[in-house]
Amino acid sequence: MKRREIHMVTGAFGFSGKYIARNLLAKGLTVSTLTNSLNRQSELHQEIPALPFNFDRPDKLAQSLEGVAVLYNTYWVRFNHRTFTHNEAVENTLKLFAAAKKAGVRKIVHTSITNPTLDSELEYFQGKAILEKALTESGIDYSILRPAVIFGHEDILINNITWLLRTLPVFPIFGYGSYRLQPIYVKDFAELAVREGENRENNVIDAIGPETYTYRDLVEKIGDIIGVNRPLVSVSPRLGYLAGAVISKFVKDIVITKEEIAGLMGDLLCVDSNPTGTTCLSTWVQRNKNLLGVKYASELGRRIDRRQAYV
Repeated sequence: MKRREIHMVTGAFGFSGKYIARNLLAKGLTVSTLTNSLNRQSELHQEIPALPFNFDRPDKLAQSLEGVAVLYNTYWVRFNHRTFTHNEAVENTLKLFAAAKKAGVRKIVHTSITNPTLDSELEYFQGKAILEKALTESGIDYSILRPAVIFGHEDILINNITWLLRTLPVFPIFGYGSYRLQPIYVKDFAELAVREGENRENNVIDAIGPETYTYRDLVEKIGDIIGVNRPLVSVSPRLGYLAGAVISKFVKDIVITKEEIAGLMGDLLCVDSNPTGTTCLSTWVQRNKNLLGVKYASELGRRIDRRQAYV
């Protein structure tokens, strides 16, 4: 009897990886995950085996990938921290690609970012460009998905914008806020990833939703929907970062980084491509307005507590 092909998702107990895994399971496929959070609470524990990344043991990592037909990679870090860095994430992902090559993985569906460039001064965008180049030169079939912002019940950015609107008397905007974002719904992103896993062609796709917002318009739209209309105050990037640093101490997290501000204001979260998602952020916020932003979503909290479910 022919052995069933395995579809492996990195981080299936997290955010976007969870939706990709659910989509694959709904198609009756055999699914497994590589994760740094083997004990994180998730309903998927009952349905898929979980293996550690073993970045420090490349042979063991390659062994974990044996029999895998398609690898869906969502592994990354949002910012530099004393316990993780962009450089380490790049090095680890290169190890993952090498292990996939050794194990005979047929295709990698890789999550990148809009507008990555090798000469970027921003580590996030430069690191993503390094990985795209490595993957396209690896000899493995690939689909590279470039989301700007992914939103959904477990996301960070949209939830915490809403939390800040609910919490602060005024909302600071970096500059005038004319830089743009094109958010894609996590379920639309997962469906795109799974379709590309079935596609035998190599592709690089801007994974964006149907609505384009300026940052100012985005905040205003969310405020209108939830019924919290705060004054929007334009501040310099430096002052905005300092305000974020103060809030970060209060919530014991990293609310915003200098690089994230530069990426936003550099209009790097917007592209001139046709939408790949169909779900409007405005519609989704309207459906979830009573739950969105009620609690702060902590990036560091999720990384420190590897048992707590993403909620």
